[in-house]
Amino acid sequence: MNIELEITGDGSHTLFVPSINEHYHSTYGAITETMHVYIDAGLRACLKSTVNILEIGFGTGLNAFLSLLDAEKTARAVFYTSVERYPLPADKVKKLNYASLIQPSATNLFNKLHDCEWETAVKITPHFTLQKRKIDFSKSDEIAFNSDFDVIFFDAFAPEKQPEMWTQTIFDSIFALCNPHAIITTYCAKGIVRRMLQSAGFTVERLPGPPGKREMLRGRKESTFFP
Repeated sequence: MNIELEITGDGSHTLFVPSINEHYHSTYGAITETMHVYIDAGLRACLKSTVNILEIGFGTGLNAFLSLLDAEKTARAVFYTSVERYPLPADKVKKLNYASLIQPSATNLFNKLHDCEWETAVKITPHFTLQKRKIDFSKSDEIAFNSDFDVIFFDAFAPEKQPEMWTQTIFDSIFALCNPHAIITTYCAKGIVRRMLQSAGFTVERLPGPPGKREMLRGRKESTFFP
């Protein structure tokens, strides 16, 4: 698959896939989008002292990298599971400028996120453990996980580009994987996505989006039966 490196509005890289005319991140700013949608609205909105995260789409590793840095800053234990059907080739990873822009001293940690073994839990830092799984999450009803999750980063390609990832079955499966009071965030604010999240059982709110997007979505697994 042909993948091209591009610079976004905040100076950070994204990747462009010409065959589907799709970017991995917002062209207005990859780091800015990730901080807004997944770190601020997702990870930091979870108040648990130990957090289990499930990411749908490891991609460039930017979500994982910023989560790792947040875990080290707050000394909060984060167990991060990420699924990816098509891992990036090493030559593309080495060109990404995230560490140099965010925290140059953590370049080795960014590389370790990509270089560590798949299908096993790897302790990257004292507070951050990563398990990468090379699987097709569109078959989520056939996939077993070792834990339930507190935060979901739903970061698949857009619904019109990857429709098999935006189905009621997918969101039902995610809801079943969530602990009580879990949070799911996504950059996509389409009405059909909001309705599928609600149908799965999430209480959904529209939040202001990152630059270039008016809104994003955040769902919570809420119930009067939960303590």
